[in-house]
Amino acid sequence: MSSSAIDYAAVFHALPGGVLLLTPQFVIVDANEAVFQRAGRERHELIGRGLFDVFPENPDTSDASGERNLRESLERVLATGSRDTMGLQRYDVEAPGRPGVFEERYWSPVNAPVLGPDGQVQLIVHRVEEVTEIVRAGARNHGGDRERMEAELYSRAKELQEVNDRLRRSHAREREVVLALQDAMLPAPRLMGHRAAVRYRPAVGALNVCGDWYDLAELPGDRMAVAVGDVVGHGLDAACVMGQLRSALSAATRVTRGPAQALEVLGIYARSVDGAESTTAVQAIVDWTTHTLAYSSAGHPPPALLHPDGRVELLDQATDPPLGARPEHVARPEADVAFADGAVLVLYTDGLIERRHEDIDVGLARLAAALTRHRGADAETLADALLAELLPPHGATDDAALVIIRL
Repeated sequence: MSSSAIDYAAVFHALPGGVLLLTPQFVIVDANEAVFQRAGRERHELIGRGLFDVFPENPDTSDASGERNLRESLERVLATGSRDTMGLQRYDVEAPGRPGVFEERYWSPVNAPVLGPDGQVQLIVHRVEEVTEIVRAGARNHGGDRERMEAELYSRAKELQEVNDRLRRSHAREREVVLALQDAMLPAPRLMGHRAAVRYRPAVGALNVCGDWYDLAELPGDRMAVAVGDVVGHGLDAACVMGQLRSALSAATRVTRGPAQALEVLGIYARSVDGAESTTAVQAIVDWTTHTLAYSSAGHPPPALLHPDGRVELLDQATDPPLGARPEHVARPEADVAFADGAVLVLYTDGLIERRHEDIDVGLARLAAALTRHRGADAETLADALLAELLPPHGATDDAALVIIRL
């Protein structure tokens, strides 16, 4: 049978397990027949209503956690854009036509995202298999001690949830340590005479702290070096590698003749640092005396130069592979570009522009359009506007570092 002959709406409603389609605000936009049958609800009672309004927690169940666990799972899907499988849950359902009277139910839920063209979560597929009868059958097979069996299953489900909670708290503590380390190594710029703004936004989710970094340094002769980089990996290891590379590049910048040589030195150093392989970085040196800037990139997204007339130029004429990608030393390319008073230089990491299932050119075009719209803003205002417009509304799944220099 060809795919064009398949009635997917009929398939959806014929699925034996209950399936609800939810908006990112957890509003029910559709449900299949299994949901209506098992919940004892009519279509008009579900569609267009909030999930937790339709299915509230049983207030008479001691230490009930079904609603909290489900909400946390849905929020993880929004934050990560990945499927989240839940353990066995007791989540009682109000008896049809008897408000406030709950029937004991057990469920095995899975939540999965539906991503839009921009890589953001547009819908959540909430699939539930009811296992109430399995629980009751298990109780009957254990000498009819239904209460004991149900209590044991519920206790095991709670133990699993508690283990997950402890893991999340542990990752959250690691995240706090990493963020504190990043804050210490990525201070706000103190550059006299030049207008600069920096931002760092960690990814949403305790496991997604990465190694993005930036660096700004004043150089002799009314010049300034600005760089951003992105270490592959997550957590404390990536943050420590980030600190080493940032310090090494800052030192190399002061003893080399330009950004290409500085990145060459950094690439040689990266070969001796575990975890530094495939790091991307870009550096630009701004010279206010000659109104030129020189730049070089090691596999990093191109800086953007916003001209006073609103035109955006992507600085992509001196791009080479990431650090440590070549076994032999090869001189890195360097390019120069002129700028006028009032221009804006923007460096960033890929978390600002990249989205799942989207070509990077789409993200670059989005960045250019936002820069043109806000070309009259000061550096701080522009930085806030870019984050507000370019990062996903429910939080990014990758870190984002941003440096803005008004030239």
